[in-house]
Amino acid sequence: MPAVSFPSSFLWGVATAAYQIEGAVQEDGRGESIWDRFSHTPGKTLNGDTGDVACDHYHRYRDDVALMADLNVRTYRFSIAWPRIFPTGAGAPNPKGVDFYKRLLGELEQRNILPAVTLYHWDLPQALEDKGGWRNRDTAARFTEYAAYMFRELGDRVPLWITHNEPWVVAFLGHAFGIHAPGLTDWSAALLVGHHLLLSHGLAVQAYRAAGLSGRIGITLNLGPQMPASDRPEDLAAAQRADGYHNRWFLDPVFRGSYPQDMLEVYGPLFRPEWVQGGDMTTIAERIDFLGVNYYTRGVVQHSDQGVLRLRSVQVDAPRTEMGWEVYPQGLTDLLVRLHTDYGGPVIYITENGAAYRDELTPDGRVHDPERIVYLREHFLAAHRALSQGVDLRGYYVWSFMDNFEWSFGYSKRFGLVYVDYATQRRIPKDSAYWFREVAATGRVSDGPS
Repeated sequence: MPAVSFPSSFLWGVATAAYQIEGAVQEDGRGESIWDRFSHTPGKTLNGDTGDVACDHYHRYRDDVALMADLNVRTYRFSIAWPRIFPTGAGAPNPKGVDFYKRLLGELEQRNILPAVTLYHWDLPQALEDKGGWRNRDTAARFTEYAAYMFRELGDRVPLWITHNEPWVVAFLGHAFGIHAPGLTDWSAALLVGHHLLLSHGLAVQAYRAAGLSGRIGITLNLGPQMPASDRPEDLAAAQRADGYHNRWFLDPVFRGSYPQDMLEVYGPLFRPEWVQGGDMTTIAERIDFLGVNYYTRGVVQHSDQGVLRLRSVQVDAPRTEMGWEVYPQGLTDLLVRLHTDYGGPVIYITENGAAYRDELTPDGRVHDPERIVYLREHFLAAHRALSQGVDLRGYYVWSFMDNFEWSFGYSKRFGLVYVDYATQRRIPKDSAYWFREVAATGRVSDGPS
């Protein structure tokens, strides 16, 4: 079978997030996060599932890192739990929390696995939420203090830093639709939160530059093409609004120092000009070293007379993952080329891509997941097509290393390359893990059926 080859320097990795895997939520001085509070609120997560134990990675990290090494993982993206470092979001740091991440880095260093560290993957200290959370501009200052402390403590041991993971999700799913913590349903609050998240990102980048470290810093955005359901003018306009909502609302401030004018008109009085203080947009547009891209699917939309955005999603007849998301690899190529063309050719890492399927442990002790192998292969090939068109793509992180707590879906969705038997915490590499191990070792991806 023909195959494509990635550059020898290309980084093949896996990704996780603290609240989804660590557990140990009340150990060694960790404070409460908004996801602790939210998941323990009846009706907020499927079956009342919580991250109290999750994958118990806090106690099993050594074995987990050893398994990564066995799978030829070259780089591991993980997040730091802010409440482990500052249990109330500010004040005196918790040394036991810092020590955990230093031990984790030590294991990664012994296995020659490069760390990529996300500072914020949605677990805001509850004490800050009690003061208004991301709706309070002061939270941006507290985040900057936390970031600067982590830069001092971990310094050059971390070559890749990510300020925020998917601020779109934090803003809109957490504050407009109420399906993520803290569970608000206020569009104006969501837009305010988005601004403060972007501001805190820029402030953290400035703190990183001031620290004089030798690594790179960027931000991770969840992005995807937004396509019209027809060529009717009203559907074309709906797709433009969807693109502004999903993509440009965060891309334009980071790369251009301004919010898209068409979306300011769409949001109207929901977005208040006084929120943007002098110097904010310059801070938000502080130069980044790379853009992290999380890609899962595209959107197909048509005009609607209802709602803030006046659009609705359309379901097309196509293969779908267990999340109900269309499998659309070409969207990754299109997205990466568009980012390269429209936003100045940034260095890009795909910081998340993967799929949930109905994985089951079979009598032979294996997890056979051919759909995931096909999904990953087709997306790897899509990324290679973007590389061949000049996109400066440096690495690819599969979401996720192992099955985990999938937010409001609880433990019902399995994204992992590694199956987790939650009753015993046994880790069982799926067929896709062994397939990925070969890709990571050779940098070659087959262009034929698995």
